[in-house]
Amino acid sequence: MPDTREEFDRINEALDAPLVVVTAADHEEAAGCVVGFHSQCSIDPPRYAVWISRANRTYRVALHSSHLGVHLLTPADRRLGEWFGGTTGDEVDTFADLAVDRGPGGVPLLRDLPVRFVGERVAMLEGDGDHTCFIVEAVEARGP
Repeated sequence: MPDTREEFDRINEALDAPLVVVTAADHEEAAGCVVGFHSQCSIDPPRYAVWISRANRTYRVALHSSHLGVHLLTPADRRLGEWFGGTTGDEVDTFADLAVDRGPGGVPLLRDLPVRFVGERVAMLEGDGDHTCFIVEAVEARGP
């Protein structure tokens, strides 16, 4: 019988969900990171769930954020994906050389990732895993 963990990993690899960049802002700072765990979780109202690593600075900022930005990454956005996936705001200002607008709740919106939405945080779920689920309700969206 196959190992459950191996089978689970194979199924998830087959799903091949695209990565997104999630941005957050509280009253003092902004942060952003690449997120691989995310999904629509309600049609009416329009809600989305993103799971952010507790080891990530974006998690600490998101705890105090009223809104989150969710930016779709395409293959053409590899540079930004690598930047937000491999750079931590604990060491550098991740937004310093990027064109950024402010959306609802002050959330940073990346001009170079125009396919995005902003969601107002409506719930948070913390279990005993290494990620926390933030559920947001879409308040602003911009498609391709």
